[in-house]
Amino acid sequence: MTGTKSLSNTVHVVGAGLAGSEAAWQLAETGIDVVLHEMRPDRMTEAHRTASPAELVCSNSFRSDDAANNAVGLLHAEMRRLGSLIMRAADANQVPAGGALAVDRDGFSAAVAAALQAHPRIELRRGEITGLPPADWGSVIVATGPLTSQPLAEAIRDLTDETALAFFDAIAPIVHKDTIDMSKAWFQSRYDKVGPGGTGADYINCPMTKEQYDAFVAALLAGEKTDFKEWETNTPYFDGCLPVEVMAERGHETLRHGPMKPVGLTNPHDPTVKSYAIVQLRQDNKLGTLYNMVGFQTKLKYGPQQQIFRTIPGLENAEFARLGGLHRNTFLNSPKLLDQQLRLRAQPRLRFAGQMTGCEGYVESASIGLIAGLYAAADMRGTTLLPPPPTTALGALLGHITGGHIETIDGATRSFQPMNINFGLFPPLAAAPTRKPDGSRLKGNEKTVAKKQAMSARALADLDRWIAEHLRVAAAA
Repeated sequence: MTGTKSLSNTVHVVGAGLAGSEAAWQLAETGIDVVLHEMRPDRMTEAHRTASPAELVCSNSFRSDDAANNAVGLLHAEMRRLGSLIMRAADANQVPAGGALAVDRDGFSAAVAAALQAHPRIELRRGEITGLPPADWGSVIVATGPLTSQPLAEAIRDLTDETALAFFDAIAPIVHKDTIDMSKAWFQSRYDKVGPGGTGADYINCPMTKEQYDAFVAALLAGEKTDFKEWETNTPYFDGCLPVEVMAERGHETLRHGPMKPVGLTNPHDPTVKSYAIVQLRQDNKLGTLYNMVGFQTKLKYGPQQQIFRTIPGLENAEFARLGGLHRNTFLNSPKLLDQQLRLRAQPRLRFAGQMTGCEGYVESASIGLIAGLYAAADMRGTTLLPPPPTTALGALLGHITGGHIETIDGATRSFQPMNINFGLFPPLAAAPTRKPDGSRLKGNEKTVAKKQAMSARALADLDRWIAEHLRVAAAA
């Protein structure tokens, strides 16, 4: 649709990627007029090749579609229940990929574009927003993604007095706590030092002998690394957050004098033997279900990461909620800057959505666009929409973005990092399953499978109840 909409009853969505497209769709479907702004083709990015909404610039996979056993598959299911345009287009353009949902990227983007252009309440307007949206735009959703144009990023930074990150974002792997072997690892802070909010036993410590350390460093140096994309090659590392393998390249003993220094720690499993090196993991979320590997940001490829990091004593069977990475990114310190409904505290007419809020992945970005659209629609109706339950995939991801992380690390001002959806973000079950439907006892990996299935079933039941209590009432009104 083209034309000029009244400013007073219109929401402006900046960015027609997956999050912006989904936000615009949710608004329009609830009867709200939308202007969807897209700078392409007037200004292209280094990654895009078309001017179409919802272009997939990397993989064509939406990852697992298994709603019973996988957190991203569960998020798929929740989005389908919420009338997601992105999921509708993905399902209609699916290509064979085993248990994953992969799509024909051109067909997918074309389907999203066609739906947006055919909707009578959506106007797709081309042109770059080169600073803060005009003051007379009373309701705005900014969904410009990790490659936000420099003028807009700078305007946001100036408004918030926070750096909108546009450098190599160094991410350390995150491990599910319940997969760490505590018969080898132990809790302790160096010299039993009590930090802010700590107990003096705030880290999980994994010890290494000299032989294990030597082999570990050799593996780091030999491991296959990810190449930087062309537009990333001139972007500097942030605050000296060097990849662990780069530290190893600077000298065999560098890691022992850095993140793996063994001083101030005593192994209670073998107290008379001093460890040659120690890997520390630090609590990453308020629930205490996730721990990150301190100082282990890396550009190793995912396969080598898992292989090498599972040689660390105590992590032999580690399951990773997120693997390490190093890439150019633009995202907000959302728990500090945004309120519970994704509005900018410094200027609440601006709401943020998608990857720049601190989520990773196509589906995650689209889901935050979805909830941002629903929040904005409620605002336009003069009502308040309560957030989805934290037991749902959407609620768990939203909770991470708006405050589920540990607020500071060793006195640092910033610890928030983007995250894919994973079961470590969900509240634990009140009681984990112990028996199969036939009454026999669960053993080994069966317990993990049953736990995931129980969390998924809880999520869908709670989402259905939330929809019935909040969204259907709103639609009827």
